[in-house]
Amino acid sequence: MARRNQPITVGSVTIQPGERCTVDLEVGKLYTHTPAVMPVQVICGRQAGPVLFVCAALHGDEINGVEIIRRLMRLPALKRMKGTLMAVPVVNLFGFINQSRYLPDRRDLNRSFPGSPTGSLAARTARLFLKEVVSKATHGIDLHTGAINRYNLPHIRANLDDPETLALAKAFSTPVILNAPLRQGSLRQTAFEKKTPILVYEAGEALRFDEVSIRGGVNGILSVMRALDMLPKSRKAGFKEPLVARSSNWVRSPQSGIFRAQVKEGDRVTRDQTLLGVVADPFGEAEEEIWSPMSGIVIGQLKLPLVNEGDALIHIAQFHRTDLVADRVGTFQETLEADNHPFADLL
Repeated sequence: MARRNQPITVGSVTIQPGERCTVDLEVGKLYTHTPAVMPVQVICGRQAGPVLFVCAALHGDEINGVEIIRRLMRLPALKRMKGTLMAVPVVNLFGFINQSRYLPDRRDLNRSFPGSPTGSLAARTARLFLKEVVSKATHGIDLHTGAINRYNLPHIRANLDDPETLALAKAFSTPVILNAPLRQGSLRQTAFEKKTPILVYEAGEALRFDEVSIRGGVNGILSVMRALDMLPKSRKAGFKEPLVARSSNWVRSPQSGIFRAQVKEGDRVTRDQTLLGVVADPFGEAEEEIWSPMSGIVIGQLKLPLVNEGDALIHIAQFHRTDLVADRVGTFQETLEADNHPFADLL
């Protein structure tokens, strides 16, 4: 007989098994005296299972994840869910309002964990999120995009040396998984110290919706929930198993000028054989070609053609079989772009 789920308390609200509730966690007040809250929607399933948190807009200008969570929470499948789901579409409310990556104190929230109840605004926000959401979860998914004018090919970043995290990363089913080192002060670092497996989904660019990235995010979260037995297994065939990159590097501009890219996200590149692009002055008198210094797949790219010397232009992940990765990227994009894709109905 299935075990009954346990109630969960977020803020001052206790959600019972079978209930769904939105809790507003007060972060503070704007200088207009208007309350600033972090909304958390909680679905407490009737049957016991993992406690998963899904969050977005940790960086306030990374809005793809907000739409991913909106579509996720509309799915009828969640009515049959085991365990508990905590969805936080906007963690960094202040940055979200100002369309900024940072908080008003110019601090990066994802470098402010575990935070402090008496520290900066960033530290206080991090502390609240950690106390009320992360500390109560068994697993987590953190939704991100590239920075301003940078596009990321949909991929997962995680600590792949942890077997459980690796299994969940593969379950998310992006074409590429990147083994990313833990950074001091990040949510991922803090979750790791608490032994909470967490995935970071990187897809698209800041302040822009990208349909493939959004559909891929919804699909990935559902796949992870199935892997955790929070949802029934799907009868449909999923994507092929992702390939793992153990290292990646940004190629930087050798001079200031106007950059004309010759590759796009998902392209295969070969060391010393693939022309990544050309940087030139406005008159074209000083042009410099940029050839790939390594073999791999393009997973990130600067979208603004105006560059300074040293600017990061192309992000390349290295693989043993770039042909297999390119094939998986193509299949992933074609499947999610289809007009009859089920997640398109959630618009």
